This record gives sequence, C-alpha cells and structure tokens, in this order.
Amino acid sequence: MKKTLLLLFFIVLTSCYQETAIAVEGDFTTSYVDQDESVPVIIKIDCKITGADTYEWTFEGGSPSTSNLKNPGEIQYDKQGTYAIKLKATNVDGESKEISKTVVIKEGINIQFTHEIIKSTYSPVEVVLTNSTPGEGLTFKWEFQDGMPAEFTGKTPPNVVFTTPGDHTITLTVSNGFESEKQSKTIKVAPLLVSLFSYEPKFEDDDYEAPVTIYFTNKSTSATNYKWSFEGGNPATSTEENPTVVFTSAGTHEVTLEALNDKTSQIFKSTITVLPDTNLRTLTNIKLGINSAHNNSNIGAMFSTVTRQVYKANEINDQNSSLVDIVFQGLNSNFSYNRFVSPDQANNYGFMALKNAQSTIFINSQNLCNCGLNFTEAQFDAMVNDSPIKSLNISYNAAGAQEFGFTYPRIILFKTQDGRKGAIKIKDMVKNGTSSYILCDIKVQKQ
Repeated sequence: MKKTLLLLFFIVLTSCYQETAIAVEGDFTTSYVDQDESVPVIIKIDCKITGADTYEWTFEGGSPSTSNLKNPGEIQYDKQGTYAIKLKATNVDGESKEISKTVVIKEGINIQFTHEIIKSTYSPVEVVLTNSTPGEGLTFKWEFQDGMPAEFTGKTPPNVVFTTPGDHTITLTVSNGFESEKQSKTIKVAPLLVSLFSYEPKFEDDDYEAPVTIYFTNKSTSATNYKWSFEGGNPATSTEENPTVVFTSAGTHEVTLEALNDKTSQIFKSTITVLPDTNLRTLTNIKLGINSAHNNSNIGAMFSTVTRQVYKANEINDQNSSLVDIVFQGLNSNFSYNRFVSPDQANNYGFMALKNAQSTIFINSQNLCNCGLNFTEAQFDAMVNDSPIKSLNISYNAAGAQEFGFTYPRIILFKTQDGRKGAIKIKDMVKNGTSSYILCDIKVQKQ
C-alpha cells in the first residue's frame, strides 16, 4: 500500500515540472535619417523584438544586404524603388517570428525648368515654360506672381501672361512624396509705353521769332520707334529719336509724336507758337561796373550781345574775349567821366587788352557828334522792331571822342563789327564806391 502511494506522488510531481516555451514577440520600425536628402537614402532600423536569440535580416536593394544583429542600425539605398525588409527572429525553444515590410526610396529632386519670353518684355509679356525636371512620381505646383493664370498644378503649365510693369516671380515647387524643393525665376515687365517729348529753341532763337530752330528731346518710355510730324516745320516728318526742326513762318504749329514698340503705340501732341520776326533783340537790366568794379571782379564792365553775358576781368579768356562787343569805362564812383569804348581800344582806357578784339562804333553823345542823330528815350521805349535804327548813320566819323557825366536817362548808339546797329538806354547810375555801376537796357539787331 505504501509503495503504491509513492509511485502516484512521483507521477503527479513530474507532471508539475514540464517546461513552458518562450514566445518571440514585438516588431521593428523604419525611419528616414534625413528626409531632405536625395539618394543615397539612409534608413534606420529600430528593432523592438523580445524573446528571440537569433536574427536574420534581409535588406533588398540595401547596403548591407543582410545582418544578424538585433539592431542592424542604418541601411543605405542608392537607387529609387520599392524594397522589402525581412526579419526572421528565433529562439532556442524553436519559437520564431517573420516580419516583412517595404520601404519606398524616391529619387532626389533636381528641378530644371526654363522660360522663354515671346517677342519682348513690353507689356503684355507672354512666357513659355519648359519643365525638364527628371524623375518619376513627382508632383508639380506652379505659382505666377500677378500672372494669368496665377497658379497651375502639373508638369507643363500653359503660357503665362504678365501685364503689370515690374518684377514678377515664377515659382515651381516639386515634391516626391516625402520632400519638396522650390526654384524661382524672375520675369521683368518693362514700364508701360508713354509717348512724351519736350523742346527748347536754339539759344539765338529763344524769343521764338521766325525763323526758329527747335531741339526736340524725346522723353518716351518703352518705345523703340518714333514717328514725328511737324506742322509748318522743316523737315515735316522724322523718325529720329531727337530731331531738330526749323519753323520759318509765324503762327501756332502742331507737333505730333507717335511712339511705338512691338506691342502697341501711343500719340502725344503739343503746339509751338512762332512770333513774327522783329530782327530786334531786347536785353534788360544789364549791370555794367566802373573800371574799379570790373578790375576787382565785383561787377563786369564788358558785355557780349552774342552770349548776352557780362564779363568781369577774371572771367575774360582767349575763348570769350573775341565775343565782347561792348565795353563801358566809368572813371570813378561819381560818374564824372564815362564813355563806351570799342573792345579793340580797351587797353587805352584802363583795361587789359583783349585777344582778337572786335571793333564797335559808339555814339556816346548825340548832341556833340555833329552827325544829325537824335534818337530819344521815348523812341527807344517804343521800338518793337529794328526799323527805327535801321537807317541811322552810325559811322566812325560821327563817333568822335565824346564822354558824358552823371546824367541819365540817356541813349548811346552803337554799331558792331558785323554790322548790327543798336541802342543802349542808361536808366540808372548807382553810386556805391568801387562797386558803382550803371543799369542799362539794350536793343540790338539780330545776327
């Protein structure tokens, strides 16, 4: 009876100590090491398997291609494609687990697109876009700043039109599913076409008396060609950018400029009023200093009816000395002894000699010249053309050596070397020490 009980106890005890197998459990994950990087692409393996003793990894298309480590780390893929990552994990109890996952390796993005402007950059600007970006499975998004259309999705967009002057950005965004790249180009639209011009007369014609030579300055923008028409002008038409035109008849003349480019044109008009020819130049408020004012470079005593400028001693040079045709001698600040002298005689009256000096005849005192001249202040004021002085006999015989004192207003007649007759009206004599001067109006025939 006792032996039977022992045997039964042994059988029960043995059945209680049977071994339980350890299961293989868990999973592994994959991740891109740098999502902004082009191929080659690095995949990182993070293994979370438990209960395994051995690991058999297979990396299709990867480097390395196999591994027996629990955590094989980083796997490199050099070509795009879809690849399997397989793991067989086992233990000594004969337990195992097989896992298979896929990774998608996409080619790096190398954006390549060009643009071509049809005709020119004058508005409206039409742009043709060519997309040569290599790769499969890419998506494309276009943005056109101020363009028509404003955006487009797809590889090849339609032609884009820009009308607003200035810089406009074309942006292409390319994505391969896990990274995106952008590239931009700038389109410049020229300013809108404007037809515009200004003009000024030749210096000698600034009184706009016929004939008048006019210099035109083209101020048009975004124009490549020009069509001018000049009513009453010579030439009557022109295609030059900045023409010069002569208007020979008095009246109001219309000038038209049509500015063009390869897209459009615009017309601008203006008028020029030409006055009848008086053959008389009127110059007002001319200051001429006494000798000390001139030589001290305070107020000049020399004047040119050609340049219409007063010259002081320090302003006379070899270029302008031959243009001086009026010289005033004021001996002192009391104006007790004054006269106008010929430029070629200036060195005899307290001035430096002038190079290539002109010879001008002056009638300083009409009542002392014994020449029958009696041209009054009233006649000077009323003179609107050269008729009153045209017949005056202004000669060397009449000139003499007259001088005058502190008396004004008074009229001095003169005749230039080139034959132009004129009159000087002294309307004030200002006593100011060594800076004393006379104030004159001058009327002289034109060249």
